[in-house]
Amino acid sequence: MSLAPQDFFPAIAPWVATLDDTFPGAWVKPYFAQWEVLHLLSIALLGGASILLNLRLIGYGLTDETPAEVERNVRPWMHLGVAGVIVTGLLIGASNAERLYTSEAFTAKMLGLAAAIVLTYGVAMPAARRDGALGGAGRLWALAGLAIFALGLLVFGVSKLVNPGLWHVITAAALVVLFVTRGLTRILYLTGLVALIAVQWVMTHLVIPPDDFARLDPANKAFAWVFAAWVLGAAVVQVVTAGRSGGAGAATKGLAYAALLVWVMTAAAGRWIAFA
Repeated sequence: MSLAPQDFFPAIAPWVATLDDTFPGAWVKPYFAQWEVLHLLSIALLGGASILLNLRLIGYGLTDETPAEVERNVRPWMHLGVAGVIVTGLLIGASNAERLYTSEAFTAKMLGLAAAIVLTYGVAMPAARRDGALGGAGRLWALAGLAIFALGLLVFGVSKLVNPGLWHVITAAALVVLFVTRGLTRILYLTGLVALIAVQWVMTHLVIPPDDFARLDPANKAFAWVFAAWVLGAAVVQVVTAGRSGGAGAATKGLAYAALLVWVMTAAAGRWIAFA
């Protein structure tokens, strides 16, 4: 089953075909590389602001400042990053519309962007302004954002030639958890990660021949599930053992993890558009 925009909105195909020949697509096309650089810089700016804010909600990073102070300091950069991503994304999208129209990775990216905005502006930033307290409206936004995030992960995971990009999300999650865990938990977690990496390498390089894709693909998918479970388990342990350190409860900390990873998924899906 294909999950590209063309499968959901087939009636707009003739209009999409004209976008790169009309303004602003035709105007942007000769300068596509420059606009792409601005798009990537906006993602980097947005990612940096999101990392600082959500790590503080988890209880790490700029711990000499309250979550409210961190939110106030990163807020203008967050706004600038979101505006830059949307504006440059629309412009380069108009100049490359037919490719995006047939891309399942683009569907995943748009779902990720929607979830990221909901989780950032509806959950993380309001919670930070309350120094970690999650209000009633925040819980509703959290449910909506997580549902969209899950749908984006599903699209990313089932799309052919795109689903390897989920390793970016798993790797990012693994590094975040490694950064925020402490003491014996970190040692045990890192030992498990190294062991899983070693077992996967042996299985996919020595046990299974490199050209045996019929066996390699299921093996790598199985390892992806195992890695994800290991990382998720360590994150849960960290959230529970940390308690309300930094002012945020377990729910807020868990949502901060999600708010970080949804931006990673959005950026990863965008990069995988070129490979699909």
